[in-house]
Amino acid sequence: MRTDIDRTRLASLLERERAAYTADHPASEMLFREADHLFGRVPMTWMAMWSGGFPLYLDRAHGNRIIDVDGREYVDFALGDTGAMAGHSPRATVEAVTRRLGELGGITTMLPTADAEWVGAELTRRFGLPLWSFTLTATDANRWAIRLARLATGRPKILTFAYCYHGSVDEAFAVPGEDGTAVARPGLVGAAVPLSQTTRVAEFNDLADVEAQLVNGDVAAILTEPALTNIGIVLPEPGFLEGLRELATRYGALLMIDETHTFSAGPGGVTGLLRLEPDILVIGKSIGGGIPSGAYGISEDVARAVNAHPEADLVDVGGVGGTLAGNALSVAAMRATLEHVLTEDAFAHMIHLASEFTDGVQETIDRTGVPWSVSQLGARAEYRFASPAPRDGSSSAASADDELDEYLHLYLANRGVLITPFHNMALMCPDTSAEDVVLHTRLFGEAVDELVGR
Repeated sequence: MRTDIDRTRLASLLERERAAYTADHPASEMLFREADHLFGRVPMTWMAMWSGGFPLYLDRAHGNRIIDVDGREYVDFALGDTGAMAGHSPRATVEAVTRRLGELGGITTMLPTADAEWVGAELTRRFGLPLWSFTLTATDANRWAIRLARLATGRPKILTFAYCYHGSVDEAFAVPGEDGTAVARPGLVGAAVPLSQTTRVAEFNDLADVEAQLVNGDVAAILTEPALTNIGIVLPEPGFLEGLRELATRYGALLMIDETHTFSAGPGGVTGLLRLEPDILVIGKSIGGGIPSGAYGISEDVARAVNAHPEADLVDVGGVGGTLAGNALSVAAMRATLEHVLTEDAFAHMIHLASEFTDGVQETIDRTGVPWSVSQLGARAEYRFASPAPRDGSSSAASADDELDEYLHLYLANRGVLITPFHNMALMCPDTSAEDVVLHTRLFGEAVDELVGR
């Protein structure tokens, strides 16, 4: 039986949770109010998205625990929105970067280290692409790989999906206009040109829509996550990812897969799990255990196509690379994290707990009748205010409810649990325990019970 939400009750509960949040975090609020020299009063403007009117301020964090400046401790399911999927300050990563910082020295020198080849070989083992280059973020990896895709194919446009996530790459903010032409999502600032000049866009899980864009013959690459992840988890329907590969090949485009968030699916992400065959693969955030890191891999065919352009200056003015990319510290962090932290055993533990998390959320949805859904991608789970679960980005965006988001985020935070501030994502790390999942299941159930008046 469907249970509709009483918005008056929601408003009252939200007011209560806001008041409790403010009362319990005076030091965080004071630091926020005094941050007169920070744009938006935060180090990066998205940090203002935490619910309650001001963000929590960090004192320390280890494993899956955060302690704020008011001394309050939290079970952290946000984990840096995947950046800390290895946990906060994993021991092996800390030891490797400490050795590089102190005993070995040389954080960034413009010189390669032996760790780089090890990391490249490990990424090949996990994802299949034979040749790798390093960045400091997945955004950079996407930007640089897009340049190479355009060079390799001689085509100008990138095909993306509505409400996809590829960092701050302009092409990733395209949505279909009334006639299907790419237009900017509301709120995009500073794009150099209208997105229709650089981008084609389709709806996720719609191969006919993808083909209608590819038939124009101007797409250099299809850029996709294996599942949408920043608008709720939108899982691929059977055959969709394989269909993208077939369509890309048929129409002369490259297939470019971004596993930055979907790495949660397993040691080789969805690419390894489903044995996908991308031409380019991008990954970032989590592979450095919290140290800024990213990478992109390319096939031998893409490498040959790029190398067929000797006029391209990829070592200086080609717009590919940066002096800090591949630095000794970030490469040491990547090696330690991949070798010792985000292992097959760790993923098995994390995915098991995510299944328990998902089952707990689903039990509350079933018991209370709220018209919501929960989706899981390996170690990652998310609830959405729609039932059934959305099958594309636009329908998932339409199900957003800012008041419900804030209520659930504050209810959990006020009782010692954090989920991702932008949406309702929870991620497991190697340090997450069964007891942590049980705590969330209980609190989520209590929050929804209060919401529906049980």
